[in-house]
Amino acid sequence: MAELTTNKQVLDWVEEVRALCKPDKVVWIDGSDEQLEALKQEAFASGEMTELNQEKLPGCMWHHTAKNDVARVENRTFICTGKKEDAGPTNNWMDPEEMKQKLRPLYDGAMAGRTMYVIPYCMGPIGSPFSKVGLETTDSIYVVLNMDIMARIGVKALEQLGDSNDFVRGMHAKANIDEENRYIVQFPEDNAIWSVNSGYGGNVLLGKKCFALRIASYQGWKEGWMAEHMLILGIESPDGQIDYVTGAFPSACGKTNLAMLIPPEIYKKQGYKVWTVGDDIAWMHIGPDGRLYAINPEAGFFGVAPGTNAKSNFNALESTRKKTIFTNVVLNKDDMTVWWEGLDKNPPENAIDWLGQPWNGKTSTEKGAHPNSRFTAPAANCPCISSEFENPAGVPITAMIFGGRRAKTAPLVYQSFDWKHGVFVGSIMASETTAAAAGAVGVVRRDPMAMLPFCGYNMGDYWQHWLNMGEKLGDKAPKIFNVNWFRTDDEGHFIWPGFGDNMRALMWILGRCKGTMEADETPIGYLPRAEDINIEGLSDVTIDTVRGLLSVDKDLWMEDAAGVEELYAKFGDRLPAEMRSQLDAQKARLSK
Repeated sequence: MAELTTNKQVLDWVEEVRALCKPDKVVWIDGSDEQLEALKQEAFASGEMTELNQEKLPGCMWHHTAKNDVARVENRTFICTGKKEDAGPTNNWMDPEEMKQKLRPLYDGAMAGRTMYVIPYCMGPIGSPFSKVGLETTDSIYVVLNMDIMARIGVKALEQLGDSNDFVRGMHAKANIDEENRYIVQFPEDNAIWSVNSGYGGNVLLGKKCFALRIASYQGWKEGWMAEHMLILGIESPDGQIDYVTGAFPSACGKTNLAMLIPPEIYKKQGYKVWTVGDDIAWMHIGPDGRLYAINPEAGFFGVAPGTNAKSNFNALESTRKKTIFTNVVLNKDDMTVWWEGLDKNPPENAIDWLGQPWNGKTSTEKGAHPNSRFTAPAANCPCISSEFENPAGVPITAMIFGGRRAKTAPLVYQSFDWKHGVFVGSIMASETTAAAAGAVGVVRRDPMAMLPFCGYNMGDYWQHWLNMGEKLGDKAPKIFNVNWFRTDDEGHFIWPGFGDNMRALMWILGRCKGTMEADETPIGYLPRAEDINIEGLSDVTIDTVRGLLSVDKDLWMEDAAGVEELYAKFGDRLPAEMRSQLDAQKARLSK
C-alpha cells in the first residue's frame, strides 16, 4: 500500500525499520473504517482476536496474551540518555548506543513472514497546539486495533504532523514473546521508543505510558509544560459553573473510579454533575490567561477489568458496551460475552479462561480472568464524558490532588500550605503495590506524583521542573491537596465508604479553592474541620468517625519522614534544595 505522507523524515525512518525487521509487506494505517474492518476479519480468521456477541456487545472483541506477558515489566523498562545521571537513580539505564547494539539483533528479521503495520497517531485532539504525533511500526493487528481506540490514528495524524520532524518514533515487534529478551526502551533524546518481545498493552501500545508519560515528561521539561499521570475531572455546580481538578494516584487507588465519579444522592438532588475529561494522563500548559490548562492526550480508556462492576464503577462498565477490546478476561462460550471476577456473582460454567483453557466458574478454584486483565474502550462511550473532551485549548485547572493507599498515616484529605509545599506533598506519596506492575503485592513503595515508573528523566530534575512551573504560574497556580480513601480500623476494614462518596472530600477541596471553607493549620498542612465534611446520608459515618479520619499521628509521620530521607538521599546533588528544606521544616513542625 502506498505511503500516506511525503514527509521525508517519516519515510526515511519507516524504511530504516523495514530494512531491519524484514517484513513480507508494509501496510500504512489510514484510519478508515474499511481498512480497520478488514484487519478485524483477518484477526478473527487467524484466531488472534475473537468476535463477541454483536447483539449484546456490538463491535467488541476478546483477546488473550501469552501466559508470560500480562503486565508492564518495570525491570525491563529502560530510559537511555547520553549520561546516566540524566536518567536518574529511579530508572534503569544503559548507554543508548550500547542498548541499540543489544536490541538490533532482536529486531533483525523479526517480521519475516509477517506484515508490518505503520500507525501514524496523534496524542491529544486533532488541531490542538498541545497535541503531539507519533508513529508506531508493529507486526500486531491487536496493537493496531487498540491504538485506534486509544489515539487518533491515520491520515489525520499525518496532517497534524505536516512536514515536521517532531514525531515520536516507536518500533514494536512481537518477535518470539520471549521473556528473557523483552525490552521496553525509551530514548528521550532521540524521541524514540523500542519495544520487543511483548504483546501486552502497557508494553506495546506505545502512545500510552511510553510516549504520553516517559517521552512526554522529558519533552515537557525541555519545552516548559507538564506530562502527568493524572485523571482530569470537572465538577459542575447547580449554577452551571464547572471546576476542573487533576488527580495523581498509583494503580489500585481508585483513580478510574474517581475520574468517572457518580455524585451521591445528596449532591445529585442539588443538581451537581461530574464530567470525565481523562482517567489516566494529563498534559498541562500555561494558557494565555496565565492559568494551567490540561488536555487528555488519549482517546480511550485502558482500564483494569477485575472489580469493575455496576456498583464500583457504573460509567466505566457502560463505556465497555460497544467497540471495546477485552484482554485476558473470561470468554463465556454460551453467549460469546465476557466475565471477570467482581463483575457479578454469576460466573459462566462453559467458558474459556485468560489462558485460553476451558473454565467452569462454578467449580474452578483458579481465577478465570487475570488480575491485571483489561478493557480498551473509546472515551466517547462514557456516559459522563465531558463536552470539553476534544477542546484543543484544554480545561483550566483549579486544584491538583495527590493520593495513595495508606492504612494509618495520611488523613482523609488535607491541603498543602502553598505550591512548593504541594510539590513536597506529591514527592512523598507512598502506596502499596498491586497486580498492575509485575512483582510482589502489598509492599509499601514510594511513588512520587504516581510517576516513579513513568518519569522519563532524573526525578530530581522533575521536581525542580514542578517548582519552576509554580514560579511561572505565581498566584494563578492550582491549589494542591492530598487524599487517602484507604484508612483502616484495627481489624483492617476501610473506615471511609469511598467510591461516589469521595465527592464529599472534593467539595471541601473546591470550597478551599473558592475561599468558602475553613481549615485548621497542622504540621502536615491545612486540615478540614470535621463538621465541614458533609456526611449527610452516610449511615456508618459519624462526626467522630470523621475526626478519626482527619487525625494526624505525629509519631507515624516522623517514621514516614525516615522513608522520605531514604528516597531523597538517592538523588544527591540533583535533589532541589527546596525539597530538603520542606522535609526539614515538616520534621521541625512535627517535633514541636
